[in-house]
Amino acid sequence: MDKLIEAHIKEIQEMGEWACKLDWSNALEPFFEYFEKNYLFFSTMLASKGAPSFRTRLLEFIMEGFKGEIDKESGKNAELYEDVMLQYAGNAYVGVIEWWIRNGMPYPPRTMAKQAGALLGRSL
Repeated sequence: MDKLIEAHIKEIQEMGEWACKLDWSNALEPFFEYFEKNYLFFSTMLASKGAPSFRTRLLEFIMEGFKGEIDKESGKNAELYEDVMLQYAGNAYVGVIEWWIRNGMPYPPRTMAKQAGALLGRSL
């Protein structure tokens, strides 16, 4: 199981390398498509709480990726601490993924990417 977890984490990391150059909706769509394509794995790892360490690793990866996305220029985040923002946005995003998987993926990946992208854009 550890090798399978490592393979999925590596795949997600590789997507993150190029996706961070896109706007939120376009960047998130490949991730939601990947979660959909690998539904059985992610439903086991996230929705069933079968591997809390996987969720922790996914959250750490996501928060690391969000670091470069925080709007530090407009002033909207001037009074917010970066570590608090990363915890908030990271847990919200992982929570949305968990909800989506647990509820049988009620919306297509594109819709989820647009919804999550809009929310993350407001937060970061």
